[in-house]
Amino acid sequence: MYLEYLGLREKPFAITSDPAFLYLSKKHREALAHMVYGIRERKGFIEITGDIGTGKTTICKALLRQLDGSTKTALVLQSGLSELQLLYAVVKDFGLNPMTANRLNLFEQLNQFLLDEAAIGHNIVLIIDEAQNLSLRVLEQIRMLSNLETDKEKLIQIILVGQPQLREKLARPALEQLRQRIGVRYHIGPLDAEEVTTYIHHRLRIAGSDGTVQWTAEAAQEVYRCSKGTPRLINQICDRSLLACYVYRTTRVDRELVRRSFQELQGQVVGA
Repeated sequence: MYLEYLGLREKPFAITSDPAFLYLSKKHREALAHMVYGIRERKGFIEITGDIGTGKTTICKALLRQLDGSTKTALVLQSGLSELQLLYAVVKDFGLNPMTANRLNLFEQLNQFLLDEAAIGHNIVLIIDEAQNLSLRVLEQIRMLSNLETDKEKLIQIILVGQPQLREKLARPALEQLRQRIGVRYHIGPLDAEEVTTYIHHRLRIAGSDGTVQWTAEAAQEVYRCSKGTPRLINQICDRSLLACYVYRTTRVDRELVRRSFQELQGQVVGA
């Protein structure tokens, strides 16, 4: 609705993870570096946590684009699977054709695949998103996957990505063996005030802004105050602010416009 009016080619603050709009804050770069290190050094298990909306899935997609052809990956986005369903999904996502839904056969098929790939120098990575929702039984099966190894190295690197509850779950005594195998850990924090400003202007530029939109420094600070640096909330607030520009027939985003936009998102009634 507001694109033509504000001189934009596309929506700069869409909620979907478009790689073209990728902005890596200091914390995102550190998280990505930890993941790459864990993979290359074959650490076995890597744990990446962050609050809702901090860009965990975005980081996973950035990782997939960064890895070279010698690293094969599988990405599991559904965390409410049973042990058998998860194993079946993993085998299938690695490009294999599951011959049966039998757990033992799937393990053997996966093990042979890992051995074949290791023989030609390939590294295999399994990424599981929203891992805080995995049951204890499924997490224990994931630990069993890490037993697939040679005398010298792990055949599969497993990245568990989730909200802070993942750390709490892994702290349970029943998962002691799994927790001890985690070689790399990193928690993604929110953006700071300066990064929020950079983030806003970065996304406007990628969206093809011709300079019509004037986003004041005070408005960027208000976005930070309202969002507390959480990228998903930043997008929601900024998108609503651009819509407000169109509604009020202005091209200037100031502190008051951001404040009103945030109140609307919160379901508060904003007076005329």
